[in-house]
Amino acid sequence: MALTGMQIFKLLPKTNCKECGVPTCLAFAMNLASGKAELDSCPYVSDEARAQLEEASAPPIRQVMVGKGVRKANTGGETVLYRHEKTFYNQTLFAAVITADTPAAEIDAKLKAWNALQFERVGFNLRPELVAVKDTGGDGAAFAAVAKQVAETSEFNLILMSEDAGVMQAGVDACGFKRPLLYAATEANVDGFGAIAKDSGLPLAVKANGIDGVAALTEKLTAMGLKDLVIDPGSREVKKGLEDMVALRRAALKDGNRAVGFPTICFPCEMASNPDMEALIGAMYVAKYGSIVVLSDFTAEAVFPLMLERLNVYTDPQRPMTVTEGIYEIGSPDENSPILVTTNFALTYFIVSGEVEASKVPTWLLIKDSEGLSVLTAWAAGKFSGDDVGLFVKKCGIADKVKHKEVIIPGYAAAITADVEEELPEWTVTVGPREAAHLPAFLKARA
Repeated sequence: MALTGMQIFKLLPKTNCKECGVPTCLAFAMNLASGKAELDSCPYVSDEARAQLEEASAPPIRQVMVGKGVRKANTGGETVLYRHEKTFYNQTLFAAVITADTPAAEIDAKLKAWNALQFERVGFNLRPELVAVKDTGGDGAAFAAVAKQVAETSEFNLILMSEDAGVMQAGVDACGFKRPLLYAATEANVDGFGAIAKDSGLPLAVKANGIDGVAALTEKLTAMGLKDLVIDPGSREVKKGLEDMVALRRAALKDGNRAVGFPTICFPCEMASNPDMEALIGAMYVAKYGSIVVLSDFTAEAVFPLMLERLNVYTDPQRPMTVTEGIYEIGSPDENSPILVTTNFALTYFIVSGEVEASKVPTWLLIKDSEGLSVLTAWAAGKFSGDDVGLFVKKCGIADKVKHKEVIIPGYAAAITADVEEELPEWTVTVGPREAAHLPAFLKARA
């Protein structure tokens, strides 16, 4: 059971050394209790206290790191049933399957196509993370060759899928340096797979026919000293799959059942007969507790909407979505192109940039940090004041990109005109339309 801030404080050294980044040990304890700090940030906690705190402060669903390199990711670590209660932390990871009998040239083509599936959205680079290499004929050498090719020729991390311990060991020998997830320990092979995972220090998935079977396997593996586990209750029917995911999350969070307090892995690729239904099932698992979703293939029309859903679900509901402050080029603006300025609220950015693109007028769009507030709200809250906007225009570097000195501010912020002019005495400040929908006509009339 999680400790309160005061209970944690009693176990801390109480030196108020500030080396953890906060002024007092009490503040650190409160941050630790709320999940905003890591115990490793305290350099002076005793070994005895550390053991107690690590056990008590661990999230009800264990966080497991999968992979290494630029696409390594954490999964699990969740603390609530519903996103609005607090937030979800570690987003669903997406994997696609390559079988061990796939020719090397075909694998190379797939990896190149999959690697190109990267999309910029509100300052985030959306991309899938994993390739699941699946044993098809019990050929350890073929399995290892494919695993090695994926590991050495791509950024993707791996899931190694086999029920044969010898084949799995061959795969680990070939790509263990990428920290693959081993799938899956079952009742029949749990001892052998547990030994491989323990010797290699790799995360291990368990598969059983139902939640009780999963719990029995995780208890056996944790008794062997394994902690980084991922669970598959074996559901391959949509309704049962959803029921099992909800039951697992509730058992871990509400009942404190540590035997099922691990990330989950699910297989829409084994539950659908066509790509469209597969994507729909994948979307269900993104919304309801699928930590890793394995698809038969990565296609733009399927993976892009899934990644957008993931972005929305795993965005902190207590913080508005924002874009990075800076200069954005809409079209191919030159030294004579108009300059617009607005706030960094993501919805404002997408609406404004979309209307500017529709106008076909190349434009410089300046995005000022307003803590994620829309124009009118930011102005009312003092986050989009004339002084700040003027200073931002002066310092952002736009003056080096254009010949003219005219900036267009949103119509809803017309009241800041005088203050902007005072901060930018050599500039002309023009008030643009109130509604973004009027921007195309406004820009075309000035072109």
